[in-house]
Amino acid sequence: MKSTAFILAALLLVPSLAHADRKDKRRLYLRGGVARLTPLEMSRPMELADVDGPASLAVQNGPIEGSGATVSSATILGLIVGYTLPWKEDRISIETIIGPPFKVKFQATGTLANESIAPMALGLPTGVGPLGPELGEATAVPPVVTMIYSFGEREARVHPYAGGGVSVMFSTDAHVTNPMLTAVAEPEMKIAPAPGLVLQGGIDAKITNRVYARLDVKFIAGMLARARVEHIQVQTPELPVFDTVEVGTAKMSMWVNPLIVQLGVGTDF
Repeated sequence: MKSTAFILAALLLVPSLAHADRKDKRRLYLRGGVARLTPLEMSRPMELADVDGPASLAVQNGPIEGSGATVSSATILGLIVGYTLPWKEDRISIETIIGPPFKVKFQATGTLANESIAPMALGLPTGVGPLGPELGEATAVPPVVTMIYSFGEREARVHPYAGGGVSVMFSTDAHVTNPMLTAVAEPEMKIAPAPGLVLQGGIDAKITNRVYARLDVKFIAGMLARARVEHIQVQTPELPVFDTVEVGTAKMSMWVNPLIVQLGVGTDF
C-alpha cells in the first residue's frame, strides 16, 4: 500500500519537475549578430612632456593649442550571453558580450594634423612638416557586464528591456603608424585601461517558439582613454647642425564614450 502511494506521488511530481527543469534550462540565452561601435569622442589637446636639449629650442612642455585626436569606428561580430535570475518573476538578467578583439585607429585633428609642431628653432626653419591625420593603432578588448530588467513577460511576443553595468577598454599591441614619427625610430606607445559606465536598452522579439530577434543599444559613458607616445624622434632636414631631434613624450587624452548598436538572433536554453 505504501509503495503504491509512493508511486502515485512520484507520478504526480514528474510533470512539475519536468516543467521546472525546462524552466531552469531556458534561463540561459544567446543572441548573436553584428555590432557597430561608434565613438562619440571629445578630445583634449595633445600635451608634450620631457622636452629637453635641442628640442627645447623649438617646442615647450605643455598642450599644443588647437590639437586633438579621434578614434575610428568598428564593426564586429558579437555574441550576447545572458542568464535570467529567478527573481522578480524572471524579469532580471545578467549579460555580457563575447567577441573577437578589434583594431582601432587613432587620428590627429586640428593643428596637430595640419601644422608643424616645431616650424622654427632660434629663428631658423626646421623642415619639420605637419604630421597628417595618421597617428597609431591598437587592438581593443572592451569586456562589458550589465544587468537588465525586462518590462514584458518572458514568453511575450515582444518585450523591451533596460539596464546598466560596467565596462573597461583594454588595449594591446599599441604602436605608432605615422610616417614622420617612425622615420628615425619607432617610438613606444602605451594606452592605459579605460573604465566606463554602461547604459543599455533594447527589444527582444519572438520569431518562432524558441528563436528571438534582438535590437540592443549600449552607451558607455565616462570612458577616458589615455595614451602616451615616448621617445619621439623627428628629422630636421633644414637645421645645419642637427639631422634629428628627440622631442620627448606626447600625451593624448580623449573621452571615447562608444555607442554600440547590435542586431542579432538567438535562442533560450
